[in-house]
Amino acid sequence: MRWWRRGLHRAWEWLRAGALFEHGRELELMHRAMGFATLALVTLAPMLIVVAAADPLVRGGFASWLTDGMGLSGRSADVVTGVISPPRKVIGTTSVWGGVLLAVFGVSFGGSVQNAYERIWGLASGPWHRVWRQATWLIVLTAYLYQEVASKNTLRGGQRIGLSAVTGVLFFWWGQRFLLGGQIRWRSLLPGALATVIGLAGLRAFSYLVFTPLIVTNALSYGAVGTVLVVESWLIGVGFVIYGGALFGRWFCEHHWRPGHHEHPRGERECG
Repeated sequence: MRWWRRGLHRAWEWLRAGALFEHGRELELMHRAMGFATLALVTLAPMLIVVAAADPLVRGGFASWLTDGMGLSGRSADVVTGVISPPRKVIGTTSVWGGVLLAVFGVSFGGSVQNAYERIWGLASGPWHRVWRQATWLIVLTAYLYQEVASKNTLRGGQRIGLSAVTGVLFFWWGQRFLLGGQIRWRSLLPGALATVIGLAGLRAFSYLVFTPLIVTNALSYGAVGTVLVVESWLIGVGFVIYGGALFGRWFCEHHWRPGHHEHPRGERECG
C-alpha cells in the first residue's frame, strides 16, 4: 500500500498538477467563469439574437444556435426555443441605435475575455485604443458560431465533428494570439486551444446527458426562469472551459513542453 502511495505522490510531483490548481486559484477561475456567463447572457446574447434574426439562410434564429451549442434535442430544444423571441419580431423591433449599443456591449464582452487571457499569461493589460482587437475578435467569434450552426444542416456525423474540431482549434488558437497582441508565440498557445476544444466537447456531452432532462423539469416547475437558469449554468461551464483551457495551455507549456521564460527578437514569449 505504501509503494502505491509513493507512486501516486511521485506522479503528482512529476505532473506538477499542484501548480495548475494554484494558477486556477490565483486567477479565481470559477469567479471569472461566472462573470463570463453573466456578460455572455447580458451583452453577447442580444447581439447574436439580432445577427441570427437577420440571416435568412439558417432557420430557427438564435434559438437554433443555442440548442446546437448545448446539444439539445426534442422537448428540451422546444422549451429553449419558446423562451427566445421569434426572429422576425426581434429584427423588426431593433433600431439602428439599438444595434450600435448591442455592438458596443459585445465589444465589452471581448474586453473581458482579453483581460482574462492577459491575466492567465501574466501580461500587462493592453491600452484602451486596442479596442479594435476586441471588435475584430467579436466578428470572428460570430462567424465561427454561425458556421457551427450552418454545418448542422449540410454535414452529418464524422464530417461535422471533424470540421467543428478543426475550426474550433483554429479559432481559439488564433483568438489568444490576437487578443494578446502577438506577445505569446503560436506554438505555446496550441496546447490551450486543443484543451479548450476537448473541454467543450466534454461539456456538450455533459449538457446532453444532464441539461436535456433538467430543462424540461425546470420549465415545468419554474417556467421560463428555470430554463434561463439552466442556460446560465451552461454558460458558466463554457467560461470555465475557455479560461481553464488557456490556463492548462500555459501550465503545460511551462512544465511539460518548453519550461521557462524566453524572449525572442520580436518580443514574443515562449511561455508566460
